[in-house]
Amino acid sequence: MTQTERRAFLIQTLLDEQPRYRDLRVPSDEAEQRRLLRALLNVRPPRPIGAEFLAVQDEYLQEELARRGVTDIADLTPVEPGIYLWQGDITTLRCGAIVNAANSGLTGCYVPCHGCIDNAIHTYAGVRLRLACAALMEQQGHEEPPGQAKLTPAYALPCQYVLHTVGPIVSGGVTDRDRALLTSCYRSCLALARRNGIGSVAFCCISTGEFHFPNEEAARLAVDTVRRCRGETEVIFNVFQDIDLALYRRLLG
Repeated sequence: MTQTERRAFLIQTLLDEQPRYRDLRVPSDEAEQRRLLRALLNVRPPRPIGAEFLAVQDEYLQEELARRGVTDIADLTPVEPGIYLWQGDITTLRCGAIVNAANSGLTGCYVPCHGCIDNAIHTYAGVRLRLACAALMEQQGHEEPPGQAKLTPAYALPCQYVLHTVGPIVSGGVTDRDRALLTSCYRSCLALARRNGIGSVAFCCISTGEFHFPNEEAARLAVDTVRRCRGETEVIFNVFQDIDLALYRRLLG
């Protein structure tokens, strides 16, 4: 199959799953087809799907990853011993584990093509990530509390694992509880990585986007906690916005 044929197969399979989508017109434009496929992946509930779909999906996502390009931790230069700063798309980073700023449902963002990191990670990992998260939640029997961490394989992503953590949602001013929960997110991820022999972890800017934790204070807590708790684990602070890059550069000297 060509990449175009793979994309058409995936879109049609997902449309056929839902009777309400069967009359939906598939756009001819390649960019619009990519967007439609992402939207269909985003709204799909965590339920099994056939082996042929998974095989084609993985081939498609690997080809897309090659097109977007991969950054390897081995090619980065530390800004402090064992600590790196990198601006880019975390879904293209090859390392031990990346951290997903998840919501309390833990099965990803269901808003089509939303700009959050949770949406991107579930999109480019493929449908098996949502299935793995749903299994964890079924076993747990309740929503994921903030400040903890869960581990899953990374599936089609270039990293080995995904660490899922729910950060605090700030409403009004930042409270001591907010600070304690955000600190706990970093500590829990590092502890879980250590227990599973994961040598490197890439942290996104937990809670700063949709959860409204002020960027500067969140960065300061992140850096302080990682310096105290990382042990032998290599840590990458992954930023996407220029404002966060400037903050971390200043904090990391």
